Amino acid sequence: MESFVHLRKGKTPRRLHADLDGLKDDELGRGGFTGRTANIYRRHDPTAFRASGPLRPLDVLSSELKPSDATDANGGPLLMFSNDDCRILLSRRHEPMPYFARHVDGDLLSFVHRGTGLLETEFGPLRYREGDWVYIPKACTWRQVPDRETTWVMIEATDEFRVPPPGPLGRHFPFDPSQVTVPEPAPIEDVPGLTAHEEYEVRLVHRDVLEGGPTTLVYQHNPLDIEGWRGDNFAFTFNIDDYNVITSDSVHLPPTVHLFMQATGVYVMNFLPKPAEGVAGTERTPWYHRNVDYDEIAFFHGGSLYGIPMPPGLITHAPQGVHHGVPEKARERARRKFDEHSRVDWQVIAIDTRRRLTPSPEVLANDLGQH
Repeated sequence: MESFVHLRKGKTPRRLHADLDGLKDDELGRGGFTGRTANIYRRHDPTAFRASGPLRPLDVLSSELKPSDATDANGGPLLMFSNDDCRILLSRRHEPMPYFARHVDGDLLSFVHRGTGLLETEFGPLRYREGDWVYIPKACTWRQVPDRETTWVMIEATDEFRVPPPGPLGRHFPFDPSQVTVPEPAPIEDVPGLTAHEEYEVRLVHRDVLEGGPTTLVYQHNPLDIEGWRGDNFAFTFNIDDYNVITSDSVHLPPTVHLFMQATGVYVMNFLPKPAEGVAGTERTPWYHRNVDYDEIAFFHGGSLYGIPMPPGLITHAPQGVHHGVPEKARERARRKFDEHSRVDWQVIAIDTRRRLTPSPEVLANDLGQH
């Protein structure tokens, strides 16, 4: 039963996520921190376990994964995780695509971890840079032309990505729409060297490739020949530097306040630099939890946590129902250095999924916890 008045049993701190006095703060909550909640105060670290079997936490360095587009211009991204609502892929392209792509199963939302370049779309050209989110609507034709090696984390939904309801914050959550970069139409006639026979290949990206084989459309003209467009369904880029971070001085806020975009069963969040909580006794790091209803993917873009560098390119997967959280040593350091740090400088991209994710064989083979 949900109520403004919560039950309280045994030894508990007076304030939420504060003044723990040696206890370990463990949250058992429904609905991704927005539903019914139990805050459990333990004697010992709930992540101090040894796991075996499929539902175990995974840690993998993206630099150790080998997408085929990293070495072959005709290659594509590497599948990392999947369920019925989405696929999460890694691309490390360093040469222009000699073909066009069209994702026909759902919208595509990609994060640029490294590199700069040009994205050619039916709506016009879009420059991208590190820290950009790149949105491509379902069935939009596009082509990537990197300036140098570019690392993308790609989230392909089987539904539309949408901006979450703004709530009481209005149009300033999660971002000011005027900060989005929208392309101007620029019809392209010829791309010298794109194909050997002056034909234009469009590869349809769909899940049943293994069952029915890849689908290719061949045009005698460049498919990006658009003179103009209008409407509210279009490609865009948005940089994390322009994201509005919501903060509190007296309590570490739940991940849901950092929501950026969402699709059915898929929620994308930005954990970005912000002022640290300033009220004495407040826990400045996320509490232990097992995110009862969601799998969690975290991609470390960079930054640090109270003086501890965060490894760029690290990907973690925490299955729902399995405890995870910041290591105890980092928590102790945050308390000990409370007066030395007034900000937290992390840059982490998080993806929560309602359905359980299946790691790909490549991810499992490179799991740091198994080596």
